[in-house]
Amino acid sequence: MIEPLLISSVAVIITLLYASVRDLRERRVPFKTWYPMVAVGIPMVIWTYTVLFMTGSGSIFGYIFLTALLCFMFYFSSAYLHLFGGADAWAFIFITMMIPLYPVEPLWGYPAIAFFPLTVLINAVVLNIVTPLGILLYNLYKGNKAPLFYMLVGFPVEGKNITDSFGFIMEDIEETDEGLKRRYISFSESLKRMISGKRRMYTGDLKNHPEEYEKEIRLYKRCKSVWISFGVPFIVPILFGFVTALVAGDILYEVFILISGVI
Repeated sequence: MIEPLLISSVAVIITLLYASVRDLRERRVPFKTWYPMVAVGIPMVIWTYTVLFMTGSGSIFGYIFLTALLCFMFYFSSAYLHLFGGADAWAFIFITMMIPLYPVEPLWGYPAIAFFPLTVLINAVVLNIVTPLGILLYNLYKGNKAPLFYMLVGFPVEGKNITDSFGFIMEDIEETDEGLKRRYISFSESLKRMISGKRRMYTGDLKNHPEEYEKEIRLYKRCKSVWISFGVPFIVPILFGFVTALVAGDILYEVFILISGVI
């Protein structure tokens, strides 16, 4: 019954691999990237739901409800709260629509809530949380100094090479009579800007539209270094979250099981 979803899973993995490469190189994933994946996945999920319906399984309505709820959450979080990029949101939406059930039983077994897209999201977030530890170690190794939060989520780049890096500027820099005035942008301020839809300064925009950011580029190039956030797109954690969910299962659920066993 679930074999069709394995076909969808292969299509998703191939697509996410391609999307990750595009996002790492260009920081953009065209919407047409998802077309082949959707063309394969939609017939497969219809097949799966048809089999469930024909066997009289009442779970079909629960899966449809959870799918609709999660798709709405992803769209709302991207379009109105700006917590996800457009490509990230569409990746999650299509995965949720096309693979609501586990295609196969993972090595760690099924979690308490056996809704596959939720596991993909949880694993992607967990894997993304590990990244700041690596960034901190990098900054310590390089001798970079800043408040702990910024040491966890970003690193300095040379001001003269600012357009060659990818990430969001983590400092506000102004030109005054006394020289350059600088301050770190707080997490709450950054979050408010995201939710309000106010654009944060992105190095990709500086590179692609230098004529619009002449003042900012000039200021940044006057600085020896400028702190920027870590620039790896969330598509990459989504890929790892999908693969680990498919093969192993729910990372966070397994951690809770291990902790409860010890306690």
